[in-house]
Amino acid sequence: MVGPRRRSPRADYPDPVSTTIPALTELHARGAAQQPTYPDAAELARVVSELRQRPPLVFAGEADALKSRIADVAAGRAFMLQAGDCAETFGNVTAVNIRNALRVQLSMAVVLQYAAQVPVVKVGRIAGQYAKPRSSDDETRDGVTLPSYRGDAVNGLDFTPEARAHDPRRLQEVYNSSAATLNLVRAFVNGGFADLRTVHTWNTDFVRNSRVEAKYEALSEEIERAMGFMIACGVPDDAFRTVNYWASHEALLMEYEHALTRIDSRTGLAYGTSGHLLWIGERTRQLDGAHVELLSKLRNPIGIKLGPSVTPDDVRALVEKLDPDLEPGRLTLITRMGAGKVRDALPPIVEAVENTGRKVAWVCDPMHGNTYSTAKGHKTRAFPVIWDEVDGFFDVHAELGTWPGGVHIELTGNDVTECVGGVDELDEDTLFDRYETACDPRLNRNQGIELAFYLAERLREDIRRRGYNPVQDFEPQEM
Repeated sequence: MVGPRRRSPRADYPDPVSTTIPALTELHARGAAQQPTYPDAAELARVVSELRQRPPLVFAGEADALKSRIADVAAGRAFMLQAGDCAETFGNVTAVNIRNALRVQLSMAVVLQYAAQVPVVKVGRIAGQYAKPRSSDDETRDGVTLPSYRGDAVNGLDFTPEARAHDPRRLQEVYNSSAATLNLVRAFVNGGFADLRTVHTWNTDFVRNSRVEAKYEALSEEIERAMGFMIACGVPDDAFRTVNYWASHEALLMEYEHALTRIDSRTGLAYGTSGHLLWIGERTRQLDGAHVELLSKLRNPIGIKLGPSVTPDDVRALVEKLDPDLEPGRLTLITRMGAGKVRDALPPIVEAVENTGRKVAWVCDPMHGNTYSTAKGHKTRAFPVIWDEVDGFFDVHAELGTWPGGVHIELTGNDVTECVGGVDELDEDTLFDRYETACDPRLNRNQGIELAFYLAERLREDIRRRGYNPVQDFEPQEM
C-alpha cells in the first residue's frame, strides 16, 4: 500500500510534544476504547515516527479562527452546518466526489444563511473521517468470523482475512488522502467554485426539477432578488466568491492523532493538526478515558457526541474537564438522542451545561439515533424521522430560550439511494439501486438540499419568535 517496511524506533520515541501531552503508553494504559489490534509493533512504531515528521494538515491559526466562529454560534450569532461522509474511503478521494460533497454543503448553507439572516459556519466531515467505532470486534458471515471493518484507516471492506487485518501503514494513506482532499477543497473554495451566484443556480435547478412545495420555490426566488439587490448596491465580487470551510473528524485513533499533534510556535500550546475541529464519539467519551484525556490537552475546538444514555452529571463533568477556563468557542455538544427521545432527554442536558455558566454550541445529529435495518438487510434512515429529531431539537431550545446552534448530517453529494423518503420518495425497494456507503446510510444531494429548505423554514420561525437578531444590530446616525 505504501513503500517497503523499514526498521524504526519505538512509537514513543521522544518528540516535541512529549512534555505537553500524555505519551501513547500512558493513553493506552487508560484502556483506550475502539483501538485497532496491530500484530507488528515495530511497523506501527515506524509509521508513527514517520507521521511525526510530516507537515501539519491544518494550522493552529486556522483552528483558532474556527473557534472564534463557534463562539458566535454559541452566542446565537451564527449557525453551524457540519456535514459529510459517514466514513471516507481511499477509493473515493477523487476530484468529482470532493466537488460534489462540497457542492451540496454550499448549496445548503446558502438557503440556511438567507433564512436565518446569520452567518453559516461550514464544517465538513472530511479529510480525516477514515475510522469508525464498531459495536462488535468481529463479523461472521456463513460461519466465517473475521475482524469487523473499522474504516479504511484500519482495514479493508472486503470480507477476506488479508483485507480485514489491521495494518498500521493505512495511517500513512489517511494522511496522504487527507492532504490531497484539503488541497483540492482549498482550491475550490478560493478559486470561484463557491461563488454565491453559482451556488444559488444549483439550488434553483433543484427547485425547478423536483416536486418541492411552492413555498420553497418562493424562498428560492427571494434569495435571487436579494442577490440582485446586493450586486446593485456594489457588494464587491470577493464577498461572493470566497468562503471559509473547515475540516473535522472523530479523533478516534490514538496513534494518528498523537503523531499529528504539533506545538504552536506562537503560543507554545499543543494543537491537533489532523483537522480543525476534532470530536469525541459517544463510545469514547469516558471521563477517565484516553480520548478525553488527549483532547483536553489540545487547543482545537472540541466536539462531544452525546446519546440518550448521557446524564446531567456526565455532561457536567465532561465540559468541566474539557473546558476548565470557560473559553468561548471551545466546545460543540453534538446531541444524537433519536427522534422518539430528544424532547425528553435533551432538556436536562442543556440545563446542566447552562448552569455551569458555559456557552457552548448546541448541534443536532439526527442521523445516528434513527438507523434501522430493513427486512432485506439494508441499514437505512427515514427522512421524516430525521427531520422529526431536528424539529424536536428546535422545540427544546425554543422552550428553554437557548439557541439551536446547528446540525450535523451524514450526506454525500452523489445520487445514492441509502435513506428512504424525501422529495424523490425513495422507498426500501429502491435501496438496491445505488447503496454505496462503506458504513452507515447517508442522505443524497436532493435529500440534503430538501433538509436545508425545511431547516430554513424552522429557522425563520425561531428568529421571529426571538424577536431580535444580534447580527443585524444597527444604530442609525443623526447628522
